[in-house]
Amino acid sequence: MGRYRSYTRQAVKERPWDVHPIWRGIGCILIILIPIMAYAGAVVLIRENIENKWVGLPPELAVSYVIPYLGFNINFMVIAAAILLTFIGFGVLVIIYSFMYSLIGPARYGPLDAPPIKRKPRKR
Repeated sequence: MGRYRSYTRQAVKERPWDVHPIWRGIGCILIILIPIMAYAGAVVLIRENIENKWVGLPPELAVSYVIPYLGFNINFMVIAAAILLTFIGFGVLVIIYSFMYSLIGPARYGPLDAPPIKRKPRKR
């Protein structure tokens, strides 16, 4: 912008592509499915831990508590293990997605990018 020119905003160009609705649906299903699978895995993991004594659990956290007026039990160790398994599950998905994106994704530089600088090595 020069000193004597007025500033005009350029219109934002829309992307030439859009995310296919199938991929949005798969993402929605995974957001719901991974925590459910993590909770089921946490229940199995805690039961096997109690039987095989892999990791010592404090007895205060291994007890089930009943929530009044709702009528269901809650176990803090199962909830903590489910949260941990949820993070692990989403982390694995991110690693798989980034690997696939690096193989199949678009080119690194677009048509408006400047080419990378080619430098000659210094002579010693």
